[in-house]
Amino acid sequence: MAKKEDDKKAASKPKGESKPKAGGGDKAKAKAKAAAPVEGGEERKVEPREAGYMPRARARYQKQAAPALTKRFGYKNPMMVPRLQKVVVNMGLGAAVQNPKIIDSAVEEMRAITGQQPVVCRARKSIASFKLRENLPIGVRVTLRKHQMWEFLDRLISFALPRVRDFKGVSPKGFDGRGNFTMGLKDQIIFPEIDYDKIDATKGMNISFVTTAKTDEEGRALLQELGMPFRQ
Repeated sequence: MAKKEDDKKAASKPKGESKPKAGGGDKAKAKAKAAAPVEGGEERKVEPREAGYMPRARARYQKQAAPALTKRFGYKNPMMVPRLQKVVVNMGLGAAVQNPKIIDSAVEEMRAITGQQPVVCRARKSIASFKLRENLPIGVRVTLRKHQMWEFLDRLISFALPRVRDFKGVSPKGFDGRGNFTMGLKDQIIFPEIDYDKIDATKGMNISFVTTAKTDEEGRALLQELGMPFRQ
């Protein structure tokens, strides 16, 4: 009898109807939720990344820099075109030996500049002549990738460097022979995110651009196409 009842239930189900797979419709549900209007007739605001947002510097690389580099160096494969891998921002604070509180302000300022929580760097060994002890905080560092990297590069070129006093261009002597470039800034107040009235000390920083270029010529051409104003 139980077998006959099971056969009847199976026959009563419409053909083509199957059980939904576990987790298979998560993306579809998310899209439907994003597109669904909110009560009152107003549509829900979609976040930039959900709407396929692309940083301006990255769009410039894809539309302008990559084709120009391919034409200039004759790359036969798109994967051979140099690209930006990461940007490392390092702020050394030798004054932290005498004033440890300067580390806290440096962390806040670095977070405001880069939009990412920095890592506190500590001394690896003690040096008596510098009154430095092992494991003492002496700097902060941030490694930027993907969207944060492109946004920081755009802000640096468009807003920060034009605010440098008597700016005559970036020195092209910071290449390491393998296509990577490092530049230095004397103070942090050139970034518009920093409130001039709240800074306790002037802090310099080093900015390293790590690329996939094999030579300095290719690395310089890449940064030039991205808008880096090198000194002639």
